[in-house]
Amino acid sequence: MNQNFTYGLVLGIVVAALISVTVVKMLGVKTRDDFMVAGRKLPWTVLVFTLLSSWIGAGSLFAGAENAYKNGFTALWLPAGGWIGLAVIAGIAGRARSFAQFTIPDLLETRYNATARVMATIAIVIAYMVITSYQFKAGGDVLHLIFPDLQKTTGMYIIAGFVIVFTAAAGMASIAYLDVIIGGLVTVIVAIAVPMLLTKAGGFEGLHAALPESHFTVFGEGGAARAFGTLLPTMLLLIGNQGMYQKFFSARSERDAKIAVGGWIVGTVMLETLLVMLAVIGSSLYKTDSPREIIPLTARQGLPAVFGALLMGGIFAKVISTANNYLFSPATNLVHDVYERFINPQATQKQSLLMSRGLVVALGVLALLLAAQFNSVLNAALYAYTIYGSAVTPAVMAVFFWNRTTTAGAVSSIVAGTAVTAGWNIAQVMKWTTSDLDAVYPAVIASVVLLIGVSLATPPPSAEKLKPFMA
Repeated sequence: MNQNFTYGLVLGIVVAALISVTVVKMLGVKTRDDFMVAGRKLPWTVLVFTLLSSWIGAGSLFAGAENAYKNGFTALWLPAGGWIGLAVIAGIAGRARSFAQFTIPDLLETRYNATARVMATIAIVIAYMVITSYQFKAGGDVLHLIFPDLQKTTGMYIIAGFVIVFTAAAGMASIAYLDVIIGGLVTVIVAIAVPMLLTKAGGFEGLHAALPESHFTVFGEGGAARAFGTLLPTMLLLIGNQGMYQKFFSARSERDAKIAVGGWIVGTVMLETLLVMLAVIGSSLYKTDSPREIIPLTARQGLPAVFGALLMGGIFAKVISTANNYLFSPATNLVHDVYERFINPQATQKQSLLMSRGLVVALGVLALLLAAQFNSVLNAALYAYTIYGSAVTPAVMAVFFWNRTTTAGAVSSIVAGTAVTAGWNIAQVMKWTTSDLDAVYPAVIASVVLLIGVSLATPPPSAEKLKPFMA
């Protein structure tokens, strides 16, 4: 069977499955709750896969792969940040579900005030638009590798169209059940592909012979500072990740939310380790001027046609899944935290639903425009993780772990995290500084210092502010 035909057939089946699930779930969307949190009916079995699929997307498949191609197994520091974050999440998943709202800014306004809600919304929209944009870019790369005559830019437009339509159609319900199909497919195929490719590379002896010794050290050429500079943004993004909290808010019960975290931990550690191994093995077998493409390139050139096609189809679906999640989340923010809160507090269910879908389209177009502004998926990922992790995560964690946090401290922290991340990156791009220190260090330090310092310098919060979170 012709290889191009095999790849086209598999991709067609994947797309047909995605469309079928979306249509079925779209027919069940009647209210705002159906669209935003799947009617709060997701069982833990679905939650495990939707958490896994929404977390592992182009960030792992392309940014992580780019890191592994350049640095070897030291690239595991990037996903390890998420694993540490999962340990924190295990303790608060049930409490997050018991709060049962829609967005992270819901938490922040209840605990702090409306200013915290607005500031967090701005930070979330900025970070998630960057994340969505590099999903589009990565998707264009995948389509180009499957169909070499298709230009990457054209592929990017096609992916963006898929994502915008799928997300606008059925919201969280569509996303969650698409993730079950996608998560299962990718996990199984990657688990099969790694031993096959390792044998082809000559085992670990072959890897050592083909790659620099630094690829097998603990910290790599960048040292501990660089390693922790990739770990911290990932950890901070995960433990404050709004998309994750929306999944918890969508759970059928607190018990389902808690059980889902256990499955998510096992799946994430296994799959991200396998993906780094796949990229390292691929880098020993193939060389490319576009390191972010090493996993799909290895699938195309190193695996039998059927397995390669299934892995490429899974990667294509993963990119769509993650883009769905990160496009859906800021649209929810703008509807729930701005439109319903300040612009039209009396909005009907129908008005909110129409606004949600309209904002998905508008933000999708914005993300597509952003995708043309960068070349390195790894750099874009670290920027987005840092701006979210330093601006939003400290204030969110304080909701659950530090009752002494005040409104002034939280707002100062959010503003500082956003401003320092953006300012530090601008200074490096414009060559206003010669420092190559990762932005996460000054941004997180400024955010946490202000959170603690301003909180201690201002009167403690009232018992009324703390009451919703005490149980």
